[in-house]
Amino acid sequence: MKLTVVGGGSTYTPELVDGLARLGDVLDVSELVLLDPDGPRLEVVGGFAQRILDQRGASTRLVLTSDLEAAVDGASAVLLQLRVGGQAARAGDESFPLACDCLGQETTGAGGLAKAMRTVPLVLDIAEKVRQHAATDAWIVDFTNPVGIVTRALLQEGHRAVGLCNVAIGFQRMFAGWLGVRPEEVLLDHVGLNHLTWIRQVHVDGVDVLPRLIEEHGDDLAERLELPRSVLDLLGAVPSYYLRYFYGHDEVVRELKASGTRAAEVQRIEAELLEMYRDPALVAKPALLEQRGGAYYSEAAVALIASLLGDDAHAGVHVANVENRGFFPFLADDAVIEVPCDVSSSGIRPRPTSAVEPIYSGLIAHVSAYEDLALQAATRGGSDRVLAALLAHPLVGQYDVARSLTDALLAGNQAYLPWART
Repeated sequence: MKLTVVGGGSTYTPELVDGLARLGDVLDVSELVLLDPDGPRLEVVGGFAQRILDQRGASTRLVLTSDLEAAVDGASAVLLQLRVGGQAARAGDESFPLACDCLGQETTGAGGLAKAMRTVPLVLDIAEKVRQHAATDAWIVDFTNPVGIVTRALLQEGHRAVGLCNVAIGFQRMFAGWLGVRPEEVLLDHVGLNHLTWIRQVHVDGVDVLPRLIEEHGDDLAERLELPRSVLDLLGAVPSYYLRYFYGHDEVVRELKASGTRAAEVQRIEAELLEMYRDPALVAKPALLEQRGGAYYSEAAVALIASLLGDDAHAGVHVANVENRGFFPFLADDAVIEVPCDVSSSGIRPRPTSAVEPIYSGLIAHVSAYEDLALQAATRGGSDRVLAALLAHPLVGQYDVARSLTDALLAGNQAYLPWART
């Protein structure tokens, strides 16, 4: 199997390569292609990736390239983990909303829209090359944020695509550790949109153990989520880490203004990681990589691709971003939702679940409507479409604020949005 990683120069890549090397019995990758336009950076990351493969005794052939057509030619799966504009663009995304007392974050709010505006057009261009040159049954697996909007763009253009996030697998692994069971024994009732999800039940042997987990570990959970314990008790569910941006928006804005954005920390971590990767003696992923984020990314990606492309023995349940198609009756059919799915070589099918309570469905519908408008802005351009998307976002809402954010977004992204230069 040929697997292509678009954005192969990412500091995430060694996490993925390590997973591929460890889990070769799950997914047999004969050729791994790392594609990136930044040649020097790709050489550093690729050199470390090769040492990981060698250390693990993997027979996978590693190819480094900046040639998109060659990279995807004959590929069975193409994994997207790109960042248009790099960490500098992320720093802008997380900074300019703060001037309007709005959240500065790379996946939601005005910063998330800016990232979508830069990302969607390029991803669609890449997907066309995949359609033309990859294997006829190839899958595009999107890990690029904002995953929901990017995946929706791919699906609306008829691409064989699925979105992937590591939030659910992180909770699954944590719960399994607390319960003393294997991760695969833990099934999550996980509902919502990418980065807007709630775990309503946790099943082990058919029994919902979430009340026990909240009772015994609620304080720890609340601390990890940076939310009051009372929020967990009220919901009787575990919200994703990103719900803090909605439930504690003003507090988060005050913190970011006082201590700086996550982007600055990530830039520091990336610089340190790249320096480590240059060391020819380094043959295993360093502990610092855990601070970069993306925990269990490799396990999630390997297992999902194995289920999509392998035999029946590799079929499984995965939390994935897929087209709604009536699953949530309060959303449009072409909305992209994040839910547990039965995944096999026959395709992806969301698992049945109970009706979504109003305390969740209202916010889900609100953000999904924003995502629809965001995608229109990203694919068609126009300052009015950007303004409409921001006006619809629950973290913005006010016209004057939305207008100011629109002006700042367009001013800071003219290099990536040709139509915004006129």
